[in-house]
Amino acid sequence: MKRLFAFLAVLALLAAWGAPAPARQPTGLTKADAPPPAASPASPTSPRYLIPKLPAKLSLCGVRVPLERTMVSEQLERELIIVVNDPAQVIMWLKRAGRYFPYIESRLQAAKMPQDLKYLAVAESSLIHYIRSPAGAVGPWQFLAATGRAHGLRVDRWYDDRRNFIFATKAALSYLSDLHQEFGSWPLAMASYNCGERRVAQEIKEQATKDYFELALPRETQRYIYRILAAKLVLSQPTAYGYFLPPSQRWKPLTGESVTLSLRRPVHLTVVAKAAGTSYRQLRELNPELRRRYLPKGRVTIVVPPGEAKGLAVRLQKGGPSPTLEAETYTVRPGDNLSAIARRHGLTLDEIKDANELEGECVIMPGQRLNIPEK
Repeated sequence: MKRLFAFLAVLALLAAWGAPAPARQPTGLTKADAPPPAASPASPTSPRYLIPKLPAKLSLCGVRVPLERTMVSEQLERELIIVVNDPAQVIMWLKRAGRYFPYIESRLQAAKMPQDLKYLAVAESSLIHYIRSPAGAVGPWQFLAATGRAHGLRVDRWYDDRRNFIFATKAALSYLSDLHQEFGSWPLAMASYNCGERRVAQEIKEQATKDYFELALPRETQRYIYRILAAKLVLSQPTAYGYFLPPSQRWKPLTGESVTLSLRRPVHLTVVAKAAGTSYRQLRELNPELRRRYLPKGRVTIVVPPGEAKGLAVRLQKGGPSPTLEAETYTVRPGDNLSAIARRHGLTLDEIKDANELEGECVIMPGQRLNIPEK
């Protein structure tokens, strides 16, 4: 019996020795590159990732995109693949576009500016009005505070107009128009919007070309225009890239009407909301530029639900007293100075010094708390 077992074991070893080695799996392939598993005709499979083809022709704001240049086609292909294979983002773009594109399109038409500029807002913020970048740019058009103020936006302790879609759109189109007048090219104007007109002017001078597609710009700016182009391709032809969202599923523009109030003292938004027949949350949604829970004293304009503007001032007077406004404080951060803090809160240097009993050339330290006086 032992000899039989030994004989069978030897046969098994010989069979294994002569069997072909298992095929090695390919390495270095992405999921999109890897061949799909075999499937029977009755159960076809789809590729895990979509690899879109570039169009034969493409333009941006009337400027031809030279897709025959390898650098151009490869950069666009990269951004298009990234966009197309992020279904959650594309679906949200389509939904938000239903809310915000009609207004941008009407403003662009009135200003006789190219409709393609609306895709810049998509690349900047994905049409999210409250978004903030690590560099401090805020809102759907991603304005820095200084740039926003330079184009008529109010940014202080009560308001941040960068988050107001209507105000920010007006400022963005004004800024883009100025940039186009300076450079004579919409792609260069859009690049300047991203990295600043000084940097673009410097590179044009050094590289001796005004062709955006030939300029070497900061890497983020070089990707920027191609992200805008990818957004244009997918949002203008979603079905060509595997997306379909019927109009009924796209978000509708928010409706409301403006009303101007003269307030003798700050009024809590909950009191205003109650008088306007709405909720605190909805009032904040209609007025995203409001930074505090109160409207400041003086003449203020807000948006309320349709039909609620008439008689609002009278209803406010009957609504009872507003909760007491709590004193505001500010914690000093590294790099802060009194002048910048005062300007940020819409105050003069003397006003903030008086509120904190500071005199002369005073020094402030990170972590120090300053009183911000009511204004």
